[in-house]
Formats: sequence, structure tokens, C-alpha cells
Amino acid sequence: MIEIAADKVVQVVFLAREGPAGARELHAFIGGLNEDEKAHLTALAWVGRGAFGAEAYGEAVATAFAEATVPTDVYLMGMPHLAENLEAGLDAMGVDVAGAEEDLL
Repeated sequence: MIEIAADKVVQVVFLAREGPAGARELHAFIGGLNEDEKAHLTALAWVGRGAFGAEAYGEAVATAFAEATVPTDVYLMGMPHLAENLEAGLDAMGVDVAGAEEDLL
């Protein structure tokens, strides 16, 4: 159901945590994702912050596609607590990211 690899989401989490030091790389990384991945990344962030429940994930993805009016990297980097929202979104969707996190460390 989630059409973005967990390791890509974890990479966004790590870059977001770097703050200004990782901003340019984060913009480039998100910009390099395909449109499906961008919509799913946005939907995960929304689920993580409570805008959608896990059971409404499909609706969140559809909304992300329909309401994409600014570049995804700009939108997500303007979101407070992006890293935490993505982690919470993955958790809510039942995705175990321990292996992906270890690979990045």
C-alpha cells in the first residue's frame, strides 16, 4: 500500500534532523523522488501528525496528489517536526524501520 521504500523515508528523516546543514541535500533528495513517492511521503507525514488516520491512508495519498500546488520538497521542509511526523506515520502504518535506520548509521 505504501509506494515509497522505508529506507527513502528514513533518509528524509535523517536529513531533516540535520537542519540547515542538510537542507540542500534534503531538497535534492525529495526532488529526485518520482511523483508517487512524493505523494506517499506527504501522506505519511500527514498520518504522522494526525491529519489522517492510518485507515484513511489511501485518502491521504489521493489528497496529496490533488492538492500538490507547490514543490513537495518546499512543502515538506516548511512542515514543523517533519522528521517526527514521518516516523510517527511509518509507525502508524506498521512499518518497522529499524533495519533501514541501522543501514544509514
